[in-house]
Amino acid sequence: MSMRRERLHAALDRALDAAEIKPFHGNIEKLTSANNDFRRVIFTGKREQLVLMSLKPGENIGNEVHPDTDQFFRIEQGTAEFTLGNGSEVFSVSDGGGVVVPAGTWHDVQAGKDGAKLYTIYAPPNHPAGTVERTKAEAEKKEPQ
Repeated sequence: MSMRRERLHAALDRALDAAEIKPFHGNIEKLTSANNDFRRVIFTGKREQLVLMSLKPGENIGNEVHPDTDQFFRIEQGTAEFTLGNGSEVFSVSDGGGVVVPAGTWHDVQAGKDGAKLYTIYAPPNHPAGTVERTKAEAEKKEPQ
């Protein structure tokens, strides 16, 4: 893990220790469908994080790996192509489909021609609580190197 990513995780741990974590409840399908932000963190606990995502047609999240974080994806609208293991596995997932990416697995998600609305669960959390990044470009500026 890079020093910058280690600092981010340490800061996240300190913030979670200091924060009062409140339960989340809501209609996740409606919230996901209504979300137009590239990334919107709606719950951060000590062991998991719930994040809404909206990908424009053809937009991707970028090939990434989380060494210590499992990730679950659920597609609520549209279609997304998943590429796992640096291209060793490629498949499409549509409305209602889900994918679990184990920690240490390279992965990318690219929206189909109509875009994709999805949510993802990180275990443990991967972003600062309350993060809202309206566009992919905004998210890339904040990403640790």
